[in-house]
This record gives sequence, C-alpha cells and structure tokens, in this order.
Amino acid sequence: MLICPSCRETLDRKRGRLGFFWVCPSCKGRAMALEMAKKAMPRQAVNALWQRARARRHDDGKQCPACRGRMTEVPFSCSGRTEYLDVCAGCHFIWFDPREFESLPKSAAAKIPKARQMSDKEKEALALARLETVKSMQRDQDAHETCPDNWWEVVVAYTGIPVEYNYTPLRHRPIATWLLAVVITAVSLATFRNLEPVVMNWGLIPAELGRHFGLTFVTSFFLHGGLVHLFGNLYYLVVFGDNSEDILGRGRYLLLIAAAAIVGDIAQIVSDPGSTIPCIGASGGISGVLAYYCLRFPKASVGIVVFFHWVRLPVGFMLVLWVMLQIIGAMRQSVGIGHVAVFAHLGGAAVGVLFWAWTRRSISTTI
Repeated sequence: MLICPSCRETLDRKRGRLGFFWVCPSCKGRAMALEMAKKAMPRQAVNALWQRARARRHDDGKQCPACRGRMTEVPFSCSGRTEYLDVCAGCHFIWFDPREFESLPKSAAAKIPKARQMSDKEKEALALARLETVKSMQRDQDAHETCPDNWWEVVVAYTGIPVEYNYTPLRHRPIATWLLAVVITAVSLATFRNLEPVVMNWGLIPAELGRHFGLTFVTSFFLHGGLVHLFGNLYYLVVFGDNSEDILGRGRYLLLIAAAAIVGDIAQIVSDPGSTIPCIGASGGISGVLAYYCLRFPKASVGIVVFFHWVRLPVGFMLVLWVMLQIIGAMRQSVGIGHVAVFAHLGGAAVGVLFWAWTRRSISTTI
C-alpha cells in the first residue's frame, strides 16, 4: 500500500499505455517507478537524475510512498526547464508533485497517440527504440549487479560472505544494534589476551548448566573464539539487524535476540547434554535476526562471488541454503565431526520464524 507523502492518502494504482503508476486521489500527485519514468520522459535526463539521487549529494526530500524512508530532492533539467523531483534510491520510485509530471518534457514513445495507426516506418522506429531500451536496461542491470557500491563490500564478498543489495532506508537510527555490537566487540577484545581460561570459566557447558547460577547463558553470548568468529557475527548483526530493529522497534528487537539466543542454547544442550565443550558466541541470537530479516524483506537480495563472478540471490534462497548447510553440519556433528554449534543456529532461526509469524500482522497495520 503506497501513501501520498503530502496528503497521507492511499494512492490509487493506474495503468497507462507505458505501464503502471500511482496517483493521489486528493492532491493528484503521482508516484512512478524509475523504469516507467525512462519510458515516459527522455531517458538520458532520467539516467542523470538517478545518478545524482544515488550520489546522495542533495537535500532530503519527502517521505517515500513505499518504504517511508526519506527520498532525495534532485533537480531535473530537460529542454530548458528545471523541476525538483523526489527520488527514493532504495525503492527506485520518483514522486511528482501535482501538475509536475504534466509540465515536464515527454519521450517520443510517450507522445505517440494511442488511437492513431502508425506507419510502417514509425512501427520500425518504435521497435528499434524498444530494442535499444531493453539493451540499455540490461546494461544498467549488469553494471548494477557487477559489483557493490562500496569497496569494503567487495573485500567482504571475496571472503565468502554475502553482501546486501537494495539497501532499505531506515526510519530510525538502529541504536540497539550499534550498542549491542559495541558491547560484544569490547567484551570479546578484552578477553582475547587470556581467552582459554575465560571461555572455560564463563562459556556455556551443557554438562554444567548450574555454574555461576546459570549466568553462563548470558556471558557466553558476548564471548568469541577469535577475530574471524567475532567479525562474522558482527557483520550479520549490523547488516541484517538494523532493518529488523527499524521494523520491530528496540524492545521487540532485543526480545527477538534474547529469545533466539536462549532457545539456541537449549537446542545445543539437548543435542549433546553430556558435552563438556564450552559454547560461546552470539550466533544463536543473530540466527534469529537473520531468519526474521529474510521473511520480513522477501524482495531483498544479496550478492556472492562464484568463480570471480557476481551472483545475485534472493534472501529467501539464501535462508534455505543456510538452513540446509546447518542441517548437514548437524548430521556431521551427530557422528562426532565438527564443533560448530549448528543446533544453536537452527534453534535461533526457528525463533526468528516464529517471531515473524507473531508480529507480521500487527506490524503490517502500522507500516
């Protein structure tokens, strides 16, 4: 459901000759996808508008009708006329104030009257124009999917970690995610110099649940076995946790992490109750966040590197693949191969699924 950023009215979906768009029944403003705008207006000017919006060098504009994040107000110049259009870099939407779209120049394809029979030359020219449009769209898509925007994401991807595409703008600062990441980092770094005795004393040992009055359920969450272990958990927490916190709110978000961590610990204990190997790390709670994110943002996607080529995957497929890997790990662990707490991952992910089912109706009414 799209909302008018000016009147707060629900936008009506319309279908024109070039595609779909949304119109406010009150103020007559309209929202239009970027690809639709490229058909309706001069393509070169729209491409320049999109590049300026992605650079984020202009002032914040109105609230996006789709994701409710702040759009970027970008000057649009064409045929000697300049208007300031609101563009959402996350949703690929453009907002036109009342009579703004009507006053802008139109592309040749948009000007062809629907009722008039075109000549053979016009049909040929239109077919060539459409073919060029498809080729240009494919080039834009290939260029967009070739590599992420930030250099550090390239470095991360070549370590085998998926990179988030189509970043969803946030409505609130993810304070809880940031604070939790800082505390986990501080505790882990402080214990690295004397890690083994700290882990043996404060890690969660399934065969010794009563140690420290059960506090090891909490302390083990903040301990990590090394920099690689720490970085991996922090990456998934920050990348997928900020959007989850933005949707859930800090209270329910922290409840999700706590419940996923505890249930994950219980699942690991049940899998091997006599084990004396300490369990440490925040991966159980973060697995709950990951599962919730994939279900809450099904249209999001991630990029991975396969044989030095970028491959883009829906987050739903990533979740299924991740669960399959955890199940394989659990089967290997059942015969004594491996020491990764895969049952904690699966238990935490199960909480994320249940949390999504519990909150999706109440949240959908407020977004």
